[in-house]
Amino acid sequence: MPDQNSHIALKEWAVTIEALASGQQILLMRKGGIHEESKDFRIIHREFLLYPTYEHQKSDLLKPDHRNKLDEMLKSDIDVDKITFSKWARVEEVIEISDQQNLDLLNPFHIWTDEYAQGRLHWKPMVPISIMLLRVYTIESVTTVSVIPEYLGCTSWVDIIPNIDTSKLTPVLTDKAFQEQVDSIKKALGLTISV
Repeated sequence: MPDQNSHIALKEWAVTIEALASGQQILLMRKGGIHEESKDFRIIHREFLLYPTYEHQKSDLLKPDHRNKLDEMLKSDIDVDKITFSKWARVEEVIEISDQQNLDLLNPFHIWTDEYAQGRLHWKPMVPISIMLLRVYTIESVTTVSVIPEYLGCTSWVDIIPNIDTSKLTPVLTDKAFQEQVDSIKKALGLTISV
């Protein structure tokens, strides 16, 4: 389990965090961010808060059965001056993908369209996509904080002020259900699965 408090957050589309929070998917794809220091994404933190973002979400980059969730989300009254933290995650495993064939094999395990995934792969083609397999937890003490200028922009990692209480967490998926998803992803990619 994490320290009693967390202050590092990873930005991700709110609709994707919803899929992680419901146990529909356990993976995130990362390659880089416009304002990352080297423009390459680095997994510099293995444990972090999930920071829901609403910028750049596009329904045509989601599979059809997930578009209505985004539409509902965007119709709701979103306070852009506040951010609510209700989920915490740990990176359990990282798989690097460099080719279209393996990326296509991941299609059943996420909510994005092929175009979204392919766009990630083809941007900076010499750099592999990092597939993070995340164990996601619900934070008992949901906390809302004010957005400050340091949180803004197209960067992945954010240092949150103040610390968020993560002393009580509940896993979104049972150990068994999580391991089944990990094994399914690894089996699809032809990787060794745990016994």
